[in-house]
Amino acid sequence: MKQLSIVLSAVAIALSGYAIYKTSTPVKEAVKPAATDAGEKPSGDFRIAYFDIDSLQNKYEFFKDALGELKVKEEAMNNELASMEKNYQKKISEWQKKGPSMSQSEADAVQREYAQMQQNYQQRRLSLEQQLETLKMDYKKNIKTKIEGYLKEFNKNKGYSFIMSYEPELMFYKDTVYNITNQLIDGLNAEYKKK
Repeated sequence: MKQLSIVLSAVAIALSGYAIYKTSTPVKEAVKPAATDAGEKPSGDFRIAYFDIDSLQNKYEFFKDALGELKVKEEAMNNELASMEKNYQKKISEWQKKGPSMSQSEADAVQREYAQMQQNYQQRRLSLEQQLETLKMDYKKNIKTKIEGYLKEFNKNKGYSFIMSYEPELMFYKDTVYNITNQLIDGLNAEYKKK
C-alpha cells in the first residue's frame, strides 16, 4: 500500500509545481477569470489544503478492509504454495528411498517428473503473484477514485485550489489550519458505511 502514497505524492508534487508556476508567472493583460464548474467566478484567493496520507491509511475503513482482504489472499497464496512444496518434498523422499533400486529408465522418468514439478510450482507461484499484484492495483485505483470523488464533492463549497496529500519526505512546512485529514477520513468512512 506504500505505492498508493507514492502515487498520491507524485500527483501532489506535480500540482504543487504547477501552482507555484502559475502564481509566480506575471499576468500579461487583464484576463477575465474563467468560470468554475459551478458557474461561479473564482475569488482570486489561492488556497491549498492537505491531508495526511498515513492517517488516512490508518483510519479509512475501506482502506483497512482492503488491506485485510489482501492479507487473506496473500496468506491463502502462501498456504497453497507451501502445500505444493510439502507434497513435492514427500515425493522426493519416496524417490530417495527407491534411489538405489531404480533402473536407469526409472531414474530418467523421475528426473523428468521432478523438472515438471519445478516448472508447475514456478508457474503457479508466478500466476498467484500476478493475481495478487493485479488485486493490489485494483484496490489502489479504487481507493484513489474514492478519495478524488469525495474531495470533488467536499471542495464544492470550500474553495481550495488544490488538495494534496502530505508526506514528510516531500513537504518541509505545513500550516495545520489547512489540514483536512479528519474531515476527509470522517466523510470517506461515512460514505463507505452507507455502501
